[in-house]
Amino acid sequence: MEIKIALPKGRLLRKTASLLQKADWGLDEYHSKMSFYHPKSQRFPSLRIRVFHEKDIPIQVAMGNYDLGICGLDWIEELLAKYPSSALVKIKNLAYGGGVLYMAASLYQSALGTEPVKTNSGVTRIASEYPNLAELFALRSRLSRFSVFPLWGAAEVYPPENADMVLISAKTKAELDSYDMVPLSNVLDISAFIIANRNSWESKSLDEVVTSICDKLPEAEPKAHPRGEVSQAGTSRQYAVEEASGHTVRLALPDGHQQQPTISLLNRCGIQVDDYPSDTGNRRPGINLDGVSVKVIRPQDMPLQVANGNFDLAVSGKDWLAEHLDQFPSSPVKELLDLKFGRVRIVAVVSKDLPVEDTQGLQQLIAGRAEPFRVASEYRNIADKYARENHLGHYRVIPTWGATEAFVPEDADMLIENTETGRTIARHNLKIIDTLFESTACLIGNTGDMSGSVKGKRVDSIVKRMQAAVEGVD
Repeated sequence: MEIKIALPKGRLLRKTASLLQKADWGLDEYHSKMSFYHPKSQRFPSLRIRVFHEKDIPIQVAMGNYDLGICGLDWIEELLAKYPSSALVKIKNLAYGGGVLYMAASLYQSALGTEPVKTNSGVTRIASEYPNLAELFALRSRLSRFSVFPLWGAAEVYPPENADMVLISAKTKAELDSYDMVPLSNVLDISAFIIANRNSWESKSLDEVVTSICDKLPEAEPKAHPRGEVSQAGTSRQYAVEEASGHTVRLALPDGHQQQPTISLLNRCGIQVDDYPSDTGNRRPGINLDGVSVKVIRPQDMPLQVANGNFDLAVSGKDWLAEHLDQFPSSPVKELLDLKFGRVRIVAVVSKDLPVEDTQGLQQLIAGRAEPFRVASEYRNIADKYARENHLGHYRVIPTWGATEAFVPEDADMLIENTETGRTIARHNLKIIDTLFESTACLIGNTGDMSGSVKGKRVDSIVKRMQAAVEGVD
């Protein structure tokens, strides 16, 4: 009998690998430098193992694609907050990967009392990678008016200007202190868990696999902290936040691999950004332009943040702008300038074993297919549009958070993926059958008219300086 288990990459990988080594699994490739997401076990040769981004694992197990999984309690509870009747069973606390899910606010918020922080309009803005848990917290705290802004990450940089509170994970309170944030509530104590699909747990013999893991655990387990109401933690002090002038241009710069080419472009513009990239994780670097403030956030979040008016300019990617506009066609955000670096192709990918070479061949192959055609992608809206416009029949889009190559062929039939060279795709026994478009870094801004204003002149100056630098390269 085949048993399927989903293992995490990222923050839990090292300790999970160590635990499985103690359990004598004899994994051939499960480490931080792995290039393949399908390790095999010498002890359990019939065990089918896949490595996923941790956020994807509870969904995969709940859907029944995998019998077992290892992931953090935070992502389990995030799924259950929206789908409380999911076929998900928490089997065992693995007692590592510890941390706390905090509801927190900026140290410099003007009024931190026992009541949740509100804007002047009375609406509490909450930003988080955990939008379902954030909404549940707001409802249980009886917030009369609130808005939850889903993020891909870097929640710590949003308060106080772009959010009043954030639901954020941290290993310790000291980590919150390093972000200049104070906890309002301890929402959940986090550790790694082994989980199971309820139907698999009841119908399959999973005992040997589960026991091999649990037998190697330390005896003591931390208790999961119950979801809390707003506490008085950190509320004894008052802080004044320096309000940005209405003329200040708010610029968002990307984190991750786009930082080096971004700073190279800015240097050619004569724009100096201090501590970017930052060795200390600083997400509020200084800049040598008067009337300009900078934050470092995820490129995936930039189009929505610009559309909402939280930023005036942002260096994002054409792929993420297209993803946003496919979801919100009338969104007030647009490309101002092609920056011509970070060039990738957005492609349609299938298994090499599939006897098709293009989309037309795929259409013919799946014609009359009864089961849904599964399309996995981080670009869920681009993927939906592609499947719809190419008449892929009855299809289903599977949102992912990374490690997408692991999905085909068992858990998805197609990927919509970005690639620079195509080598990673080929290494995973996959092939490209279509190119949707080419993406480069771009400067984006709001479609609103700022002409004649002080801010508008500053925006125009930045755009012209970047344009001159880009054209100078060409």
